[in-house]
Amino acid sequence: MTTNDTITRVHARQVLDSRGNPTVEAEVYCAGGAMGRAIVPSGASTGKYEAVELRDGDPAHFGGKGVRKAVGHVNEILGPAVTGMSASAQEEIDRKMIALDGTPNKSRLGANAILAVSLACAHAAAAARGVPLWQYLDRGWACMPLPMVNMISGGLHAGNELPFQDFLSLPIGARSYSEALEITGAVYRSIGRWLETKQLEGKLVADEGGYGPRMSLFEPFELMLETYRLIGLNPGHDAAVAVDVASTHFCYGGHYTITRVTDTSEQFAERLEGLVGQYYVSSIEDGMAEDDWDGWRRLSSKLNDRVQLIGDDLFTTNPQRLQRGIDEKVANAILIKPNQIGTLTETLAVIEQARAAGYRTIISARSGETEDATIADLAVATGAGQIKIGSVARSERLAKYNQLLRIEEQMGPNAPFAKWQPIA
Repeated sequence: MTTNDTITRVHARQVLDSRGNPTVEAEVYCAGGAMGRAIVPSGASTGKYEAVELRDGDPAHFGGKGVRKAVGHVNEILGPAVTGMSASAQEEIDRKMIALDGTPNKSRLGANAILAVSLACAHAAAAARGVPLWQYLDRGWACMPLPMVNMISGGLHAGNELPFQDFLSLPIGARSYSEALEITGAVYRSIGRWLETKQLEGKLVADEGGYGPRMSLFEPFELMLETYRLIGLNPGHDAAVAVDVASTHFCYGGHYTITRVTDTSEQFAERLEGLVGQYYVSSIEDGMAEDDWDGWRRLSSKLNDRVQLIGDDLFTTNPQRLQRGIDEKVANAILIKPNQIGTLTETLAVIEQARAAGYRTIISARSGETEDATIADLAVATGAGQIKIGSVARSERLAKYNQLLRIEEQMGPNAPFAKWQPIA
Protein backbone atom coordinates (compact mmCIF):
# COMPACT_ATOMS: atom_id res chain seq x y z
CA MET A 1 0.00 0.00 0.00
CA THR A 2 1.35 3.40 -1.00
CA THR A 3 1.43 5.99 1.78
CA ASN A 4 2.58 9.58 2.06
CA ASP A 5 6.12 8.50 2.91
CA THR A 6 6.46 5.58 0.51
CA ILE A 7 9.79 5.87 -1.28
CA THR A 8 9.32 6.39 -5.00
CA ARG A 9 12.85 7.24 -6.10
CA VAL A 10 16.41 7.40 -4.77
CA HIS A 11 19.14 9.33 -6.52
CA ALA A 12 22.81 9.85 -5.62
CA ARG A 13 25.52 12.07 -7.01
CA GLN A 14 29.15 12.88 -6.36
CA VAL A 15 29.65 16.21 -4.55
CA LEU A 16 32.64 17.77 -2.76
CA ASP A 17 33.53 17.99 0.92
CA SER A 18 35.39 20.77 2.73
CA ARG A 19 38.76 19.54 1.50
CA GLY A 20 37.59 19.50 -2.10
CA ASN A 21 37.43 15.71 -2.15
CA PRO A 22 34.45 13.83 -3.61
CA THR A 23 31.79 12.36 -1.36
CA VAL A 24 28.32 10.86 -1.74
CA GLU A 25 25.06 12.82 -1.64
CA ALA A 26 21.76 10.92 -1.74
CA GLU A 27 18.18 12.10 -2.20
CA VAL A 28 15.11 10.09 -1.25
CA TYR A 29 11.75 11.06 -2.80
CA CYS A 30 8.36 10.05 -1.35
CA ALA A 31 4.91 9.59 -2.84
CA GLY A 32 3.47 12.58 -1.00
CA GLY A 33 6.09 14.95 -2.43
CA ALA A 34 8.54 14.97 0.48
CA MET A 35 12.26 14.73 -0.21
CA GLY A 36 15.20 14.04 2.09
CA ARG A 37 18.84 14.72 1.31
CA ALA A 38 22.05 13.74 3.08
CA ILE A 39 25.78 14.08 2.41
CA VAL A 40 28.38 11.82 4.00
CA PRO A 41 31.54 13.36 5.53
CA SER A 42 35.06 11.95 5.47
CA GLY A 43 37.80 11.70 8.08
CA ALA A 44 41.55 12.28 7.79
CA SER A 45 42.38 10.80 11.18
CA THR A 46 40.57 7.49 10.78
CA GLY A 47 40.62 4.38 12.93
CA LYS A 48 41.36 1.10 11.19
CA TYR A 49 38.20 -0.44 12.63
CA GLU A 50 35.87 2.03 10.88
CA ALA A 51 33.39 0.92 8.23
CA VAL A 52 34.89 1.22 4.75
CA GLU A 53 34.59 4.44 2.79
CA LEU A 54 34.56 3.25 -0.80
CA ARG A 55 36.81 5.20 -3.17
CA ASP A 56 37.33 4.54 -6.88
CA GLY A 57 41.11 4.45 -6.84
CA ASP A 58 41.31 5.92 -10.34
CA PRO A 59 44.29 8.33 -10.30
CA ALA A 60 42.90 10.17 -13.33
CA HIS A 61 39.75 11.16 -11.38
CA PHE A 62 40.29 13.33 -8.30
CA GLY A 63 43.60 11.60 -7.65
CA GLY A 64 41.90 8.30 -6.90
CA LYS A 65 39.46 9.78 -4.37
CA GLY A 66 36.39 9.68 -6.61
CA VAL A 67 33.23 7.99 -5.32
CA ARG A 68 31.53 7.13 -8.61
CA LYS A 69 31.40 3.44 -7.66
CA ALA A 70 29.63 4.26 -4.39
CA VAL A 71 27.22 6.58 -6.23
CA GLY A 72 26.52 3.80 -8.72
CA HIS A 73 25.79 1.39 -5.88
CA VAL A 74 23.14 3.79 -4.59
CA ASN A 75 21.55 4.35 -7.97
CA GLU A 76 21.72 0.74 -9.18
CA ILE A 77 21.46 -1.42 -6.06
CA LEU A 78 20.47 0.33 -2.83
CA GLY A 79 17.94 2.77 -4.28
CA PRO A 80 15.93 0.15 -6.18
CA ALA A 81 16.01 -2.11 -3.12
CA VAL A 82 14.37 0.45 -0.81
CA THR A 83 11.96 1.91 -3.37
CA GLY A 84 8.41 1.04 -2.34
CA MET A 85 9.33 0.90 1.36
CA SER A 86 8.17 3.46 3.92
CA ALA A 87 10.87 6.04 4.58
CA SER A 88 10.00 5.80 8.26
CA ALA A 89 10.86 2.08 8.34
CA GLN A 90 14.39 3.09 9.28
CA GLU A 91 15.55 -0.14 10.88
CA GLU A 92 14.07 -2.29 8.13
CA ILE A 93 15.70 -0.14 5.45
CA ASP A 94 19.09 -0.18 7.16
CA ARG A 95 19.02 -3.94 7.77
CA LYS A 96 18.15 -4.53 4.13
CA MET A 97 21.08 -2.43 2.93
CA ILE A 98 23.46 -4.16 5.36
CA ALA A 99 22.32 -7.54 4.03
CA LEU A 100 22.78 -6.39 0.43
CA ASP A 101 26.34 -5.41 1.23
CA GLY A 102 27.01 -8.68 3.00
CA THR A 103 30.38 -7.79 4.52
CA PRO A 104 31.20 -7.04 8.19
CA ASN A 105 32.60 -3.59 7.38
CA LYS A 106 30.39 -2.53 4.43
CA SER A 107 33.33 -2.81 2.06
CA ARG A 108 31.41 -4.15 -0.96
CA LEU A 109 28.91 -1.34 -1.48
CA GLY A 110 30.64 1.22 0.74
CA ALA A 111 29.62 2.71 4.07
CA ASN A 112 29.49 6.10 2.34
CA ALA A 113 26.83 4.79 -0.08
CA ILE A 114 24.80 3.05 2.62
CA LEU A 115 24.92 5.93 5.12
CA ALA A 116 23.88 8.50 2.52
CA VAL A 117 20.68 6.55 1.85
CA SER A 118 20.10 5.80 5.53
CA LEU A 119 20.26 9.45 6.58
CA ALA A 120 18.32 10.68 3.54
CA CYS A 121 15.48 8.31 4.47
CA ALA A 122 15.26 9.87 7.93
CA HIS A 123 15.16 13.35 6.41
CA ALA A 124 12.45 12.25 3.97
CA ALA A 125 10.35 10.68 6.73
CA ALA A 126 10.59 13.86 8.82
CA ALA A 127 9.66 16.00 5.82
CA ALA A 128 6.68 13.76 5.08
CA ARG A 129 5.42 14.45 8.61
CA GLY A 130 6.18 18.15 8.40
CA VAL A 131 8.44 18.14 11.46
CA PRO A 132 12.13 18.96 12.02
CA LEU A 133 14.50 16.00 11.95
CA TRP A 134 15.39 16.32 15.64
CA GLN A 135 11.72 16.13 16.58
CA TYR A 136 11.13 13.13 14.30
CA LEU A 137 14.05 11.26 15.89
CA ASP A 138 13.29 12.29 19.48
CA ARG A 139 12.33 9.46 21.82
CA GLY A 140 11.98 11.66 24.89
CA TRP A 141 15.65 12.62 25.34
CA ALA A 142 15.77 15.88 23.38
CA CYS A 143 18.27 18.33 24.85
CA MET A 144 20.60 21.01 23.52
CA PRO A 145 24.23 19.83 23.61
CA LEU A 146 27.28 21.47 25.14
CA PRO A 147 29.74 22.26 22.33
CA MET A 148 33.34 21.08 22.53
CA VAL A 149 35.11 23.50 20.21
CA ASN A 150 38.42 23.27 18.38
CA MET A 151 40.72 26.24 19.04
CA ILE A 152 44.19 25.05 17.98
CA SER A 153 44.86 22.21 15.56
CA GLY A 154 47.78 19.86 15.11
CA GLY A 155 48.32 16.30 13.95
CA LEU A 156 46.82 15.29 10.62
CA HIS A 157 44.49 18.30 10.70
CA ALA A 158 47.30 20.87 10.51
CA GLY A 159 50.35 19.38 8.83
CA ASN A 160 51.61 17.74 12.04
CA GLU A 161 52.95 21.03 13.41
CA LEU A 162 51.81 19.81 16.83
CA PRO A 163 51.74 16.12 17.78
CA PHE A 164 48.34 16.35 19.49
CA GLN A 165 45.48 16.77 17.04
CA ASP A 166 43.04 19.19 18.69
CA PHE A 167 43.15 21.60 21.59
CA LEU A 168 39.54 22.43 22.42
CA SER A 169 37.55 24.65 24.72
CA LEU A 170 34.63 23.47 26.83
CA PRO A 171 32.36 26.35 28.01
CA ILE A 172 31.48 24.42 31.17
CA GLY A 173 29.91 27.41 32.94
CA ALA A 174 27.35 28.09 30.20
CA ARG A 175 23.66 27.96 31.09
CA SER A 176 22.34 27.54 27.53
CA TYR A 177 23.59 26.49 24.13
CA SER A 178 23.50 30.04 22.76
CA GLU A 179 25.48 31.30 25.76
CA ALA A 180 28.01 28.50 25.25
CA LEU A 181 28.44 29.56 21.63
CA GLU A 182 28.92 33.20 22.62
CA ILE A 183 31.59 32.29 25.19
CA THR A 184 33.30 30.11 22.62
CA GLY A 185 33.37 32.91 20.06
CA ALA A 186 35.03 35.22 22.56
CA VAL A 187 37.72 32.64 23.32
CA TYR A 188 38.36 31.99 19.62
CA ARG A 189 38.72 35.68 18.74
CA SER A 190 40.98 36.33 21.70
CA ILE A 191 43.30 33.47 20.74
CA GLY A 192 43.52 34.87 17.20
CA ARG A 193 44.48 38.32 18.49
CA TRP A 194 47.11 36.83 20.81
CA LEU A 195 48.68 34.82 17.99
CA GLU A 196 48.95 37.93 15.86
CA THR A 197 50.64 39.93 18.62
CA LYS A 198 53.24 37.15 18.88
CA GLN A 199 53.68 37.21 15.08
CA LEU A 200 52.19 33.75 14.81
CA GLU A 201 49.50 32.88 12.27
CA GLY A 202 46.19 34.16 13.65
CA LYS A 203 44.07 34.13 10.49
CA LEU A 204 44.77 31.01 8.44
CA VAL A 205 43.00 27.96 9.81
CA ALA A 206 43.29 24.16 9.65
CA ASP A 207 40.85 21.50 8.43
CA GLU A 208 38.34 22.06 11.22
CA GLY A 209 38.68 25.83 11.55
CA GLY A 210 41.13 25.90 14.46
CA TYR A 211 44.34 27.90 14.27
CA GLY A 212 47.42 25.94 13.22
CA PRO A 213 50.45 27.84 14.60
CA ARG A 214 53.95 26.45 15.06
CA MET A 215 54.15 25.84 18.79
CA SER A 216 55.72 23.47 21.27
CA LEU A 217 53.47 20.82 22.79
CA PHE A 218 52.72 22.74 25.97
CA GLU A 219 52.21 26.24 24.53
CA PRO A 220 48.59 25.66 23.38
CA PHE A 221 47.59 24.66 26.91
CA GLU A 222 49.25 27.75 28.36
CA LEU A 223 47.72 29.98 25.69
CA MET A 224 44.21 28.73 26.36
CA LEU A 225 44.48 29.30 30.10
CA GLU A 226 45.92 32.77 29.52
CA THR A 227 43.09 33.53 27.12
CA TYR A 228 40.46 32.46 29.63
CA ARG A 229 41.88 34.83 32.22
CA LEU A 230 42.24 37.71 29.74
CA ILE A 231 38.53 37.65 28.89
CA GLY A 232 37.38 37.12 32.47
CA LEU A 233 36.75 33.38 32.50
CA ASN A 234 37.76 31.29 35.49
CA PRO A 235 39.65 28.19 34.25
CA GLY A 236 38.05 25.02 35.53
CA HIS A 237 34.84 26.83 36.46
CA ASP A 238 33.69 28.86 33.44
CA ALA A 239 35.73 27.09 30.80
CA ALA A 240 38.01 24.08 30.60
CA VAL A 241 40.52 22.58 28.22
CA ALA A 242 39.88 19.43 26.21
CA VAL A 243 42.43 17.65 24.04
CA ASP A 244 42.23 15.12 21.22
CA VAL A 245 45.57 13.34 21.49
CA ALA A 246 44.96 11.03 18.48
CA SER A 247 47.81 8.96 19.87
CA THR A 248 47.50 6.12 17.36
CA HIS A 249 49.30 8.34 14.85
CA PHE A 250 52.51 8.54 16.88
CA CYS A 251 52.45 5.11 18.48
CA TYR A 252 54.95 2.66 17.01
CA GLY A 253 55.56 -0.80 18.37
CA GLY A 254 53.83 0.02 21.64
CA HIS A 255 55.86 3.21 22.21
CA TYR A 256 54.73 6.84 21.89
CA THR A 257 57.11 9.28 20.22
CA ILE A 258 56.47 13.04 20.47
CA THR A 259 58.87 15.97 20.35
CA ARG A 260 61.86 13.63 20.03
CA VAL A 261 60.91 11.83 23.25
CA THR A 262 59.80 8.20 23.25
CA ASP A 263 57.58 6.97 26.08
CA THR A 264 56.46 3.52 27.02
CA SER A 265 52.72 3.08 27.30
CA GLU A 266 52.94 3.50 31.07
CA GLN A 267 55.09 6.63 30.80
CA PHE A 268 52.73 8.20 28.31
CA ALA A 269 49.74 7.57 30.57
CA GLU A 270 51.66 9.33 33.35
CA ARG A 271 52.43 12.23 30.99
CA LEU A 272 48.72 12.69 30.28
CA GLU A 273 47.89 12.49 33.99
CA GLY A 274 50.34 15.34 34.59
CA LEU A 275 48.65 17.52 31.97
CA VAL A 276 45.31 17.14 33.74
CA GLY A 277 46.55 18.61 36.99
CA GLN A 278 48.60 21.35 35.39
CA TYR A 279 46.27 22.71 32.72
CA TYR A 280 42.67 22.18 33.90
CA VAL A 281 42.17 19.47 31.29
CA SER A 282 38.65 18.06 31.71
CA SER A 283 38.47 15.81 28.64
CA ILE A 284 40.99 13.62 26.82
CA GLU A 285 40.17 11.89 23.54
CA ASP A 286 42.16 8.90 22.26
CA GLY A 287 44.76 9.27 24.99
CA MET A 288 46.14 5.86 24.11
CA ALA A 289 46.40 4.11 20.74
CA GLU A 290 43.51 2.14 19.26
CA ASP A 291 45.10 -1.27 19.95
CA ASP A 292 46.86 -0.42 23.22
CA TRP A 293 44.27 -1.93 25.53
CA ASP A 294 46.81 -2.30 28.35
CA GLY A 295 47.60 1.40 28.05
CA TRP A 296 43.93 2.29 28.06
CA ARG A 297 43.43 0.27 31.24
CA ARG A 298 46.33 2.12 32.88
CA LEU A 299 45.04 5.52 31.80
CA SER A 300 41.49 4.68 32.86
CA SER A 301 42.57 3.49 36.30
CA LYS A 302 44.38 6.81 36.78
CA LEU A 303 41.77 9.21 35.40
CA ASN A 304 38.34 7.61 34.91
CA ASP A 305 37.03 9.20 38.11
CA ARG A 306 38.49 12.64 37.34
CA VAL A 307 38.38 13.29 33.60
CA GLN A 308 36.18 12.55 30.60
CA LEU A 309 38.14 9.89 28.70
CA ILE A 310 36.78 9.55 25.16
CA GLY A 311 37.32 6.62 22.84
CA ASP A 312 37.21 7.53 19.15
CA ASP A 313 39.74 5.44 17.20
CA LEU A 314 39.42 3.02 20.12
CA PHE A 315 35.66 2.43 19.70
CA THR A 316 34.87 3.68 16.14
CA THR A 317 31.15 3.77 17.00
CA ASN A 318 31.30 -0.02 16.96
CA PRO A 319 29.15 -2.01 19.42
CA GLN A 320 31.64 -4.87 19.82
CA ARG A 321 34.57 -2.59 20.56
CA LEU A 322 32.45 -0.47 22.90
CA GLN A 323 31.32 -3.58 24.76
CA ARG A 324 34.93 -4.63 25.27
CA GLY A 325 35.63 -1.19 26.70
CA ILE A 326 32.65 -1.46 29.03
CA ASP A 327 33.67 -4.93 30.18
CA GLU A 328 37.27 -3.87 30.82
CA LYS A 329 36.32 -0.51 32.36
CA VAL A 330 38.22 1.35 29.66
CA ALA A 331 37.38 5.04 29.08
CA ASN A 332 34.09 6.58 30.20
CA ALA A 333 32.86 8.28 27.02
CA ILE A 334 32.51 7.54 23.32
CA LEU A 335 32.71 9.75 20.27
CA ILE A 336 29.81 9.02 17.93
CA LYS A 337 30.46 9.36 14.20
CA PRO A 338 27.74 7.86 11.98
CA ASN A 339 30.11 7.22 9.08
CA GLN A 340 32.30 5.02 11.29
CA ILE A 341 29.49 2.44 11.50
CA GLY A 342 27.47 3.22 8.37
CA THR A 343 23.74 3.48 9.21
CA LEU A 344 21.51 5.59 11.39
CA THR A 345 20.03 2.50 13.07
CA GLU A 346 23.43 1.24 14.18
CA THR A 347 24.43 4.72 15.33
CA LEU A 348 21.36 5.03 17.54
CA ALA A 349 21.95 1.54 18.95
CA VAL A 350 25.51 2.40 19.99
CA ILE A 351 24.30 5.60 21.67
CA GLU A 352 21.78 3.57 23.67
CA GLN A 353 24.42 0.96 24.52
CA ALA A 354 26.76 3.64 25.84
CA ARG A 355 24.02 5.38 27.80
CA ALA A 356 22.97 2.10 29.44
CA ALA A 357 26.56 1.54 30.58
CA GLY A 358 26.90 5.05 31.99
CA TYR A 359 29.26 6.23 29.25
CA ARG A 360 29.01 9.81 28.04
CA THR A 361 28.25 10.34 24.34
CA ILE A 362 29.67 13.08 22.12
CA ILE A 363 28.26 13.42 18.60
CA SER A 364 31.08 14.35 16.26
CA ALA A 365 31.73 15.78 12.81
CA ARG A 366 34.67 14.73 10.62
CA SER A 367 37.57 16.79 9.33
CA GLY A 368 36.23 16.48 5.76
CA GLU A 369 32.76 17.96 6.29
CA THR A 370 29.95 19.43 4.21
CA GLU A 371 26.96 21.73 4.60
CA ASP A 372 24.93 18.75 5.82
CA ALA A 373 23.79 19.47 9.40
CA THR A 374 22.29 16.08 10.30
CA ILE A 375 24.55 15.58 13.32
CA ALA A 376 23.15 18.74 14.94
CA ASP A 377 19.64 17.25 14.91
CA LEU A 378 21.03 13.88 15.99
CA ALA A 379 22.79 15.38 19.00
CA VAL A 380 19.60 17.08 20.17
CA ALA A 381 17.25 14.17 19.46
CA THR A 382 19.35 11.65 21.37
CA GLY A 383 20.15 13.95 24.29
CA ALA A 384 23.78 13.07 23.67
CA GLY A 385 24.95 15.88 25.93
CA GLN A 386 27.90 17.11 23.87
CA ILE A 387 28.78 17.83 20.26
CA LYS A 388 32.17 18.21 18.61
CA ILE A 389 31.89 20.04 15.29
CA GLY A 390 35.16 21.88 14.85
CA SER A 391 35.82 25.57 15.37
CA VAL A 392 33.54 28.58 14.96
CA ALA A 393 34.95 29.22 11.49
CA ARG A 394 34.39 27.69 8.03
CA SER A 395 30.86 27.36 6.76
CA GLU A 396 30.76 23.55 6.91
CA ARG A 397 31.20 23.93 10.70
CA LEU A 398 28.87 26.89 11.08
CA ALA A 399 26.10 25.01 9.25
CA LYS A 400 25.85 22.76 12.32
CA TYR A 401 26.26 25.50 14.94
CA ASN A 402 23.61 27.60 13.20
CA GLN A 403 21.25 24.63 12.90
CA LEU A 404 21.55 24.19 16.66
CA LEU A 405 20.59 27.85 17.14
CA ARG A 406 17.48 27.22 15.05
CA ILE A 407 16.62 24.13 17.07
CA GLU A 408 17.11 26.00 20.34
CA GLU A 409 14.65 28.61 19.09
CA GLN A 410 12.18 25.90 18.06
CA MET A 411 12.39 24.37 21.54
CA GLY A 412 11.45 27.68 23.12
CA PRO A 413 12.87 29.96 25.84
CA ASN A 414 13.27 27.08 28.29
CA ALA A 415 15.05 24.76 25.88
CA PRO A 416 16.70 22.01 27.94
CA PHE A 417 20.48 22.24 27.89
CA ALA A 418 23.08 19.64 28.86
CA LYS A 419 25.15 21.57 31.41
CA TRP A 420 28.57 20.21 32.13
CA GLN A 421 28.63 17.67 34.93
CA PRO A 422 32.00 17.02 36.60
CA ILE A 423 33.14 13.41 36.42
CA ALA A 424 33.77 13.05 40.14
